[in-house]
Amino acid sequence: MSSVSLATETVAPLPPHTLLVFLLQIGALLLLALALGRLAQRLGMPTIVGELAAGVLLGPSLLVHAAPGLSGWLFPQDPTQMHLLDAVGQLGVLLLVGFTGMHLDLKVVRTHGGKAAGVSAAALLLPLALGVWLGYALPGQLRPADADVTVFAWFVGVAMCVSSIPVIGRVLVDMKLIHRTVGQMILVVGTIDDAVGWLLVSVVTALATTGVGGQEIATPLWHLAVVLLVLLTAGRWVVRWVMNWARRSGSRGATIAATVILLVLAGAGAQALEFEAVFGAFLCGILIGAANTDAQARQLEPLNATVLSFLSPLFFALAGLRIDLTSLTHLKIALWGLAALGIAVAGKFLGAFVGSIFSRLDRWEALALGAGINARGVIQVVIAVVGVRLGLLTTAMYSIIVLIAILTPLMAPPILRIAMKRIEQTAEEELREQRLLALHGVPETEAHGPGTKNTASGVDAIPERDRAALGLHD
Repeated sequence: MSSVSLATETVAPLPPHTLLVFLLQIGALLLLALALGRLAQRLGMPTIVGELAAGVLLGPSLLVHAAPGLSGWLFPQDPTQMHLLDAVGQLGVLLLVGFTGMHLDLKVVRTHGGKAAGVSAAALLLPLALGVWLGYALPGQLRPADADVTVFAWFVGVAMCVSSIPVIGRVLVDMKLIHRTVGQMILVVGTIDDAVGWLLVSVVTALATTGVGGQEIATPLWHLAVVLLVLLTAGRWVVRWVMNWARRSGSRGATIAATVILLVLAGAGAQALEFEAVFGAFLCGILIGAANTDAQARQLEPLNATVLSFLSPLFFALAGLRIDLTSLTHLKIALWGLAALGIAVAGKFLGAFVGSIFSRLDRWEALALGAGINARGVIQVVIAVVGVRLGLLTTAMYSIIVLIAILTPLMAPPILRIAMKRIEQTAEEELREQRLLALHGVPETEAHGPGTKNTASGVDAIPERDRAALGLHD
């Protein structure tokens, strides 16, 4: 092939105006997301509330009405322009969820996996059933006209039953409960919930794209078997070998590059098997966390800070950009939104509480698990975005699901405070806290003062940036 033909086939670069608007979009979204996220944090709310609010203010809820000319120029209804933002946001949430997996304590999974599975089953099945019922009961104006009623109902059910490991982790760290066994149990239950939730999302995706049939349901199950097989065999070996190579190189850059490459390729593999990319990144993050030494974990702090301060806020601001609160001003839709919130909260909390009792946990542990697992956030927002992409959600229904993701994390802290006052801290939990402090270079005397007892309050000595890293950001 001649050089002339190669030149004619070269893809044209990004038009200057498109690049200009893209850069201004990122600057505006990020500036407002960080400012409102900090404000939300000072008001005692998860930062995701402020970050989503940034998109809400710049989207159809406000800016379109306040300054339609500016809105049309800065956020034009141009697929290419939105896809550029989507690509950056998807990379951010993929790395964020990967870091979530890295901070899962596999020892707790092995020790309490049986109890956690029982709690998770109840915490999944009850809200799933209630959500599917809600999906059938919702009026036609909350369902796209061309969407299959059954597929829509199941998607609503899945959106109601998932939790959010990043939000749960952030709540636990902010409340100094990340080292407590109950806190780790909440993470394990959330992990199982999210894993099954992504499987269900994959099934619904198959149903939405190829129709309802036995083959379409069976395919994701086979794909899940492939993912787990690779995870437990070649995947574990490859991750360990790559991280050992990075450690031998003695370079922080090598550790960061190896981590990003593994997470991105794991996401690509999951996407190829018709799962969402973040599911693969989460599972890969678990393997990276198991293979990493404490020194390597510290080397990843610059990458974690970049994700938390740039990519992740941009993703949530972009998710907020799709919310249209004016669609919820109609009384009928608003009442159905309140019903959806009540079903989401009651189903998840009661499911986790009942599952905990049957798993022989005491009532205070059951109360803490119910409150913790009820917190949604990242995963529910991601699933809502998937629903928009599949054409399963109207703007109003998308707004309702995202609002549930915002409101439920606010309910967890008060109940957790009541429950945890009645659960004694064990020696194992104190050792786990010591490791947490050592990981971030906080001497015991600095964390607690000379001669003081090592209690959960020592987590306060960890810098906010490092606490956010352990909290996995909301």
